[in-house]
Amino acid sequence: MRMTSSTIRKRWSPERDKATPQHRRAAKAAAAVAAGALALSLTACGGADDGNSEPQGNTEETTDNVTLPKLDGTSLEIAAVWTGAEQANFKKVLSEFEKRTGAKVTFVPAQDPIINFIGSKVAGGQPPDIAMLPQPGAIKQAVDRGWAKPLGADALKELGENYSQGWQDIGKVGGKQYGVYYKAANKSLIWYNNQVFENAGASEPETWPDLLKTAQTVYDSGVTPFSVGGAEGWTLTDWFENVYLSQAGPEKYDQLAKHEIKWTDPSVKDALTTLAQVWGKTDYIATGALQTDFPASVTQVFTGGDQPKAAMVAAGDFAQVNIPQNMKVGTDAKVFPFPAVGDNGPVVSGGDAAVILEDSKGAQALATWLASPDAAQIQAKLGGYLSPNKNVPNSAYPNAVQQRIAKALIDAGDDFRFDMSDQAPQAFGGTPGKGEWKILQDFLKNPKDVAGTQQKLEAEAAAAYGG
Repeated sequence: MRMTSSTIRKRWSPERDKATPQHRRAAKAAAAVAAGALALSLTACGGADDGNSEPQGNTEETTDNVTLPKLDGTSLEIAAVWTGAEQANFKKVLSEFEKRTGAKVTFVPAQDPIINFIGSKVAGGQPPDIAMLPQPGAIKQAVDRGWAKPLGADALKELGENYSQGWQDIGKVGGKQYGVYYKAANKSLIWYNNQVFENAGASEPETWPDLLKTAQTVYDSGVTPFSVGGAEGWTLTDWFENVYLSQAGPEKYDQLAKHEIKWTDPSVKDALTTLAQVWGKTDYIATGALQTDFPASVTQVFTGGDQPKAAMVAAGDFAQVNIPQNMKVGTDAKVFPFPAVGDNGPVVSGGDAAVILEDSKGAQALATWLASPDAAQIQAKLGGYLSPNKNVPNSAYPNAVQQRIAKALIDAGDDFRFDMSDQAPQAFGGTPGKGEWKILQDFLKNPKDVAGTQQKLEAEAAAAYGG
């Protein structure tokens, strides 16, 4: 599927709230996406208890906008890799479904990669009724293996009424609708320790050269610039995708995502060479990056007072749950958009889709529920969540900033780029210790080997894509 560019030259920040000429030259929808993405990251993913003084959202009960069947005596299972508050909040959404239908829904904790977890369940004859899949590539694999079942008329009706065409299309395989994208994310952000920046006299960068200057300024102050969660390869793919989208542009991004061009393409060489400007400077990255998982990569930026292990971490809006509670977001913990490498800064999105594995009246009803604004607004009120559902009441979000960015995302329509590795076959773009994840981990270890890295990426991609 083709999508329009979701990038602009300059974006909103708290210190720069007025429109600039660059803003005015950019597409209105793209500006909305980027402004919303940054504003989202400045709000509390934990909702109203983040210390912000924004007006609170509507706390009334959800309205009944979706028709669901009576399912007394029906038992369902839904699997996802979500843990902690994210899992707890989602269970409240499932609880409301139970109240409305009489069904019993059990949340099944899954391991990553979830497609392998599902495979083991299918092999054992006990697949969950629905799985929340974080990759379009995983949806395709589930379809190709005969596990996934198409959505029925009721779910399709909800999707058609509540989602833009772009969000519908990424849940399709072979023209049929299999996925309901229940949750969205922004992955083009860099979080930073504000006290470190103030001590160093560093400022928020807007371009890649600015980022390198900021990193040097922070380094000169005695703090390592970057924390990298290299133990989890997906964090490295996010770095690559942001650089590649900005530097090579959206058309090349789409082509590489589909393997229509090879990983030996000069555009990939350029992106890896750019990445090496950070990854190749060992003094710029906190020690033990390849042993640091994602939560630790965030936490270590915001612990240790004014001498943390690192000053910055590239991470999506969801990183906030890993920031210690004593660090107030927007004051102690701040964020800026991933800087522009080329003419435009990147905005890479992700998401989680509900896919039916065991077709039944109950499973179809649960998918229909997850496609409804009623379900999404329950989790929206709890914070740490953004829905691509355009009919979620804006008042459902817990404060004025989140209400604004939710509106911006919806107003942008199809103006976004989905995470590239999530679009790839799981073997290449979504498996720990293999494919792109492992190769980029090796590149983090040896950023001088650009050509060798390209060759390995192409060989693995060709095998995974089937040629």
